[in-house]
Amino acid sequence: MVRLPASLERQLKELFPRVRERDKFVADLVSDAISKESPEEKIESIGGTLHLFTDGGSRGNPGQAAIGCVLEDPTVGVILREHYERIGIETNNVAEYRALIEGLKIARRYHPNRLVCHLDSELIVKQLKGEYRVKMHVFREFQEEIGEIIQEIPSVEFVHIPRADNHRADALVNRALDEHPSPHYEKP
Repeated sequence: MVRLPASLERQLKELFPRVRERDKFVADLVSDAISKESPEEKIESIGGTLHLFTDGGSRGNPGQAAIGCVLEDPTVGVILREHYERIGIETNNVAEYRALIEGLKIARRYHPNRLVCHLDSELIVKQLKGEYRVKMHVFREFQEEIGEIIQEIPSVEFVHIPRADNHRADALVNRALDEHPSPHYEKP
């Protein structure tokens, strides 16, 4: 039997004073969790190559901004995770960097052996590859954070793709902005 942390064991004893009831509860819980495991969750633990599509955008530059991330397993064609959120008033480039950082954080939970990051921002891909100098301080901070995250992934590649090939991440950005529109002020 699996040994549980002491705090959890105490809580279970309070809920189920009898050992048989407690053991049955734990066994049923584990059995349910195993039987409900989806193919995507099974993929999570095996590593392999994953593809990350990220996009960031703002309505106005700077303006209301949002990010979108799509993580997929290309070998089985399954989307493992989608994420989108508003990030406040930012520039397009800040949104692009923040989308990549959030996507990398999500991807590392899946322990890929190789991660291919697809971005439609040529500027950011070239900055990450060292082809363009990073002049803005905030971008250097983003690059440092990216560097820390990718140390946990054996192989990471950054690829520039046309905007049309990044339609799923772009749609998530627009969904975030549309679901929570910024206030519109009427002129007096």
